[in-house]
Amino acid sequence: MALTVNTNLASLLVQKNMTAATNSLNQAMERMTTGFKINSAKDDAAGYFVAKKMDVQLSSVSVAQDNCAIGTSMLNTVESNYDLLTTHLQRIRDLTEQAANGTYGQESIDAIKSEVEARLAEINRVAGSCEFNGIKLMDGSSGEINIQCGIDSTANSSIKLNADLFANSEASSLMGVDGATFLDYFVAGGNDYNTALDAIDLAIDTVSTRQTQIGSYQNRLESASDALTVQFENVTSSLSTIKDTDVAEESSAFIKAQILQQASATLLATANQAPSIALNLI
Repeated sequence: MALTVNTNLASLLVQKNMTAATNSLNQAMERMTTGFKINSAKDDAAGYFVAKKMDVQLSSVSVAQDNCAIGTSMLNTVESNYDLLTTHLQRIRDLTEQAANGTYGQESIDAIKSEVEARLAEINRVAGSCEFNGIKLMDGSSGEINIQCGIDSTANSSIKLNADLFANSEASSLMGVDGATFLDYFVAGGNDYNTALDAIDLAIDTVSTRQTQIGSYQNRLESASDALTVQFENVTSSLSTIKDTDVAEESSAFIKAQILQQASATLLATANQAPSIALNLI
């Protein structure tokens, strides 16, 4: 190999290797301090793309889990209000059956009728005031409600709550007769109490049917939430495999790069002194 002064090939070679060692050292430090082995697309273009897709998926799964929880809370709200209606309807039925006994005069019937009227008014108030996040749940105005329990636009990603759950729950709608007509049944010695009992039984059956349906939808939402939890765990595990730093591996790479950098620095000083040998020939 020729002895030259202007061009020091040995020094250039050492500088190249020193730069590579420094870059490796910096990369290892970045990965250990961030905890990620993919910090930008240049680290792993394909892995970066997949990781971003998974990040989006995880965020969507988290939102879907919240949707299921909120949907369940909404169903719990309407179910609790149906419990209130059942309490009032059962009391009205007891009063109606009491009035039908035929041992009460009109004054006593009027007292019973007064409580029945008050409870019918309360049923109407509850039905009109029950709402969740601004959505009326018992006046028949909401219609079918969609719960987005998945992360895409397919039918499998949503649970549609039947509009029957949120149908008008005022006393007249539940009993099939308006309140005034129902109250007219309460006459001492009257013979319309069987009709009144039938109307109350219809109302109680209607409310019970709706609560049964609510229970089935609550089970579906719970199942959807459990499935989302499994999905979240699996995607998180896959994302960790792609993106997270193996600290043991990176610490080894750091030590290796550190040794190579230090060795290169020492050898660079030697390489830079090589052309000075030419002075011995002058």
